[in-house]
Amino acid sequence: MAGIYIHIPFCKQACHYCDFHFSTSLKLKEPLLLALHQEIASRKDELSMDPIETIYFGGGTPSILEIDEIKKILELVYMHYQVVDEVEITLESNPDDLSPKKIKGLRTSMINRFSIGVQSFFEEDLQYMNRVHSVSEAERSVKSVQDAGFENITIDLIYGTPTLSKEHWEENLRKTISLEVPHVSCYALTVEENTPLEHLIRRKKLPLVEDAQVADHFLMLVEQLIPVGFEQYEISNFSKPGYRSRHNTAYWSGKAYLGFGPGAHSFNGKDQRRWNLSNNALYVQKTAAKETYWDQEILTEKDRYNEFIMTQIRLQEGISLDLVERKFGQSYKQHLLNGLEGFSKDAYTLLDNKMVLTIQGKLISDRLASDLFF
Repeated sequence: MAGIYIHIPFCKQACHYCDFHFSTSLKLKEPLLLALHQEIASRKDELSMDPIETIYFGGGTPSILEIDEIKKILELVYMHYQVVDEVEITLESNPDDLSPKKIKGLRTSMINRFSIGVQSFFEEDLQYMNRVHSVSEAERSVKSVQDAGFENITIDLIYGTPTLSKEHWEENLRKTISLEVPHVSCYALTVEENTPLEHLIRRKKLPLVEDAQVADHFLMLVEQLIPVGFEQYEISNFSKPGYRSRHNTAYWSGKAYLGFGPGAHSFNGKDQRRWNLSNNALYVQKTAAKETYWDQEILTEKDRYNEFIMTQIRLQEGISLDLVERKFGQSYKQHLLNGLEGFSKDAYTLLDNKMVLTIQGKLISDRLASDLFF
């Protein structure tokens, strides 16, 4: 089984925190979609006939596309790839794009899962992040998608924002629970280099993100969602039974996937990564000229081990020491055990030969993972 990721690199405006590839100009939308169609067709033999079990429209803002544009992309995927009957097809969406007319149109497409970028139910947080939608649009969009008959819905929330008090974060979680969505992705606000947020903080135009506040919000998140039936199957992702993101779970499990569009990444499921140029004009130009529009690398054994640690440590199931030994050998298993000696036993548990992070360990997961790298 394999997956397909489709990167739509257009947004109405730039969120302050975002470091993904996108453009706020739609001038190249038509030629870029033609180039995307060409890429989809030209790479049909790369997966050795592995069936496609997930299709994910990411960005950027995929919901900026017209219904017919979404349908055309899916038509080409079905034309050139073997797609399973129970495929998961996700559309990342901004609340302001999900008008009743748009949602009605999406009912006629094959989209069966929505990822709605709510981020917060408070205007001051949305303004801090420079989000284009309003609080009223956020709540309305979720309810409208549900009223249209879509059940598989996830919403994104961001915590740790300096404008977000504990009381408001608790209210965000209460609102989320009341909306009865079966999946929630919650991310700590991260200040990435060369983003508008990083520049604004450095020039003291916006307040700093405080680690203590991020930690408090994370603990509140777990305390609120777990008792009402969500499982924290990955550090940032919470799901009701049967509603885990199949696309992201496949990524964390090391399955193969193809990434189409500028800036999109691909993985052959073994040892090769490939990524397209993060430049809309060059992607269009080189695709049309049938020139190379990507870079690639072959992963070493150490690279593959480090990626295994980086993904597995975030999962509810944790890192299987037996699997480490089978995939990489006894020396890597011993290296992992040696690395754990530098951390408090409060950060992890060793049970049934699996290393699983505790709640406290999840707060330092990135540091713990890097110390376990080979």
